[in-house]
Amino acid sequence: MVHENCGVVGIFSASGHNVIPYVIDSLRSLQHRGQESWGFAVPSKPPFKNLGLVSSSAKLFRGLVKKYNSPAAIGHVRYSTLGKSNLENAQPLKIKDLCIAHNGTIANAEELSGMVGGCTFTPQTMSDTLVAAQRLLTHLQVKGNIVEAMGILKDEMVGSFCFTFLTGDGSVYAARDSRGFRPLVLGHIPESNTYMVASESCAIDSVGGNLICDVEPGELLKLGSDGVEHQKFANEKRHAHCSFEFTYFAHPASTVEGVIVYEARKRVGHYLARKYPFPDADVVIPVPDSARPAALGYAQELGIPFEEGLLKDRYRKKGSMRSFIEPYQEDRVDINKGIIPIKQVIEGKHVVVIDDSIVRGTSSESIMKTLRLAGASKISLIVTFPPIRFPCYAGIDFPSQEELLAYQQVPVGSGEDLARKVANVIGADNVVYNDTSTLAEAIGIDEKDLCFSCSTGDYTPLGIKPTFRTREQMKGV
Repeated sequence: MVHENCGVVGIFSASGHNVIPYVIDSLRSLQHRGQESWGFAVPSKPPFKNLGLVSSSAKLFRGLVKKYNSPAAIGHVRYSTLGKSNLENAQPLKIKDLCIAHNGTIANAEELSGMVGGCTFTPQTMSDTLVAAQRLLTHLQVKGNIVEAMGILKDEMVGSFCFTFLTGDGSVYAARDSRGFRPLVLGHIPESNTYMVASESCAIDSVGGNLICDVEPGELLKLGSDGVEHQKFANEKRHAHCSFEFTYFAHPASTVEGVIVYEARKRVGHYLARKYPFPDADVVIPVPDSARPAALGYAQELGIPFEEGLLKDRYRKKGSMRSFIEPYQEDRVDINKGIIPIKQVIEGKHVVVIDDSIVRGTSSESIMKTLRLAGASKISLIVTFPPIRFPCYAGIDFPSQEELLAYQQVPVGSGEDLARKVANVIGADNVVYNDTSTLAEAIGIDEKDLCFSCSTGDYTPLGIKPTFRTREQMKGV
């Protein structure tokens, strides 16, 4: 499976209600977007930040709600693509009177760092968020207007961003890049007349709020006593919404770009069943958890039994965590050890396994071994996302090409049978990958408005021709 696809929130209560309980609950609902650290910021105090899951700090909640009582706050859960996984890089970050939280990746952070005093950028010493915040402050000092400052900064940055800002006077802002790589939505909590922005609508649902709309690409919002002020700092005709959000990253209960994620994943399963049926299959099972709707759709389309043949042991220390977004290989392996087969579902059967993606192949190989040991007579693996051959520079943690299984096995353009080679490596009888056009059709968004750079190598939406680097160079590990 697949790292900064973070989660951000920004909350302002027009009635003066203490929003810290909302912050904590909404960040817990965004935990699937980041497991390394979490934090929040309120006016006139240093940000609170802690490593690990939000729930790991449960004993602190009562004290935090009282200590940080505020009608305005921003929050963040981190999953790093650039910079080390440590408390220093945890967010929100505070620079002078500005607090900032970021979901995305600034691909030219090193270049930007040269504009903020000539400091040397390395993943060990700085994060892309810090560099962007420093540059934004520079423009704010000159322009005195955050819309104009963002208009200049977006031309200097290469990459993706959804920012939430908290200023010294208690104003909450949110900005989304002009291509709309990462999702960002606006909601309202009627009970306390509170407005909030969040990476996904599930965060709004978790606090009893109502989804109002997506934040438009290139839009800046200000949340205040008078409600929500919408302003544009950029306009782009072509969008580039991350296709991986719809198959893996987003919560199935969320609505992203007007698309219900659960329904999109289920449609993907239906489309793949029509295109790649296995008439002799005995059972369809999902790899837990994000592939479940697609597996259900595949089984329904072909009339094959759907079963939960693989279950996560949620009583293990990391039983509820996602292996893809863990920063270290040993942790990804440990999480996959907690997947338990139901032998009665698998033994002696041709099992069609539905998974959301193959990135490094760590979990896929482990799952194939588990199914063999449980007695599967034949395993056909169907992958809902196309082959991942290229690094992502827009917010997902496959920063280096050498770690990608599809790239390792078959050079781009060689004409070799990638699916067959991957099947041999992971121990499956068959591997079938989705393609970009089928995925776009199932999602319901025009293919030209989705980003598939990790599969196609076309970085046109980002406007760059990247120099591929190693994981050590990107993350400082």
